[in-house]
Amino acid sequence: MVDTATVSRGTPGLGSARLGLAVLALAVFGAVTTEMLPVGLLPAISRQMGLTASATGLLVSLYAVMVMLLSVPLTLATRRVPGKVLLLATIGSYAVSNLVCALAPNAGLLAAGRALGGLTHAIFFSVCIGYASRLVPASQTGRALALVSSGVAARLILGAPLATALGNAVGWRAGFGALVVLMIAVLTLIALALPSADTTDVAASPVRTGRWRDLVPVMAANALAYLGQYAVYTYVAVLLLRAGATPGRIAPILFLFGGFGLLGIWRAARPLDHRPRRTALIVLLVSGAGMIAVGAGFPSLLLVVVFGVVWNAAFGPAPSLFQSAAIRADAMSPEISGAWLNATANIGIAAGAAFGGLLLNAYDIRVLALAGSIPILAAAAMVLVGHKGFPHSGSAVVGSQETADSTSVGTA
Repeated sequence: MVDTATVSRGTPGLGSARLGLAVLALAVFGAVTTEMLPVGLLPAISRQMGLTASATGLLVSLYAVMVMLLSVPLTLATRRVPGKVLLLATIGSYAVSNLVCALAPNAGLLAAGRALGGLTHAIFFSVCIGYASRLVPASQTGRALALVSSGVAARLILGAPLATALGNAVGWRAGFGALVVLMIAVLTLIALALPSADTTDVAASPVRTGRWRDLVPVMAANALAYLGQYAVYTYVAVLLLRAGATPGRIAPILFLFGGFGLLGIWRAARPLDHRPRRTALIVLLVSGAGMIAVGAGFPSLLLVVVFGVVWNAAFGPAPSLFQSAAIRADAMSPEISGAWLNATANIGIAAGAAFGGLLLNAYDIRVLALAGSIPILAAAAMVLVGHKGFPHSGSAVVGSQETADSTSVGTA
């Protein structure tokens, strides 16, 4: 539900929605830590399960394939369920998924736990994106989604490093066990602290007045950017080890990458609403250039870390960038837009993890980094043709969206 006081005053702040957005950011942190946990623990899981690094990387691909196939159908099927109820159900399902992975005696049950996590993820992000956008007026969508997306960077700062350190010290199963505890805590916070948001119009009218062709460049750029990112990032632990890092240094380096990713989100939050196209181009072009530099700097660990910081700092705002662009296109409800974003992002993640694994087996890290940069740079080209999702100025689209918001406020 939009904060009526904030809308009526026309003030730029997030107002009373800030607490709810912070709770959603914590939920996102748990969700994306669950999604990418095998990345930091990939060598340890490979050793115990007797798998190659590329085969273990397919645990990321399996998860992503589930999201890719099920995001839109499950979001449509559950659109009459209240958003807060869906959030509670998905967080509980994440806890069960991580528990299965923690206790799995073999690769088959580990894969089953990951598949359940992927099914959960298929619903979670669509409802989370829609829920966050409904807590604020349209002019603050980018800032709100940047705050929620800070959970992604927090996963890089805390989730991945702590899970990696815990996995190296105690065993990789402990990382999944810690996530079970986290998800139970998140479940409690959502039940007690998350305000209600009006999602009734999702069931009534999942499609808006916007045009599908306005949304296509956003979804294409989203898929391409994630493909390039996860072709390399899925194997970041392998990259660091081959550059000379010891297993004990991987967690602090991932902490560094995530810290600068959070800084990138903070720096891009306001420009996402006011200068969408320029911000999107900077994010993608610098990400691609940073990835190329990582390959050029290999095998020097210092250069890999320095350029890795640039790459990950630039890519940090990417989730909120594409989320706000999809809502700005206004082709359908925020929840359905979120479902398509979730699906296309995971097409990129699944393809990237598989593609990166093939390149890792056949070539060296330099080729992998160069190949990963190409889809990211192609995503920048898609920004140039996405006039509705990536306008020069955010003011061009705020007016029409604010009209819709004011109607919602009156109804509420």
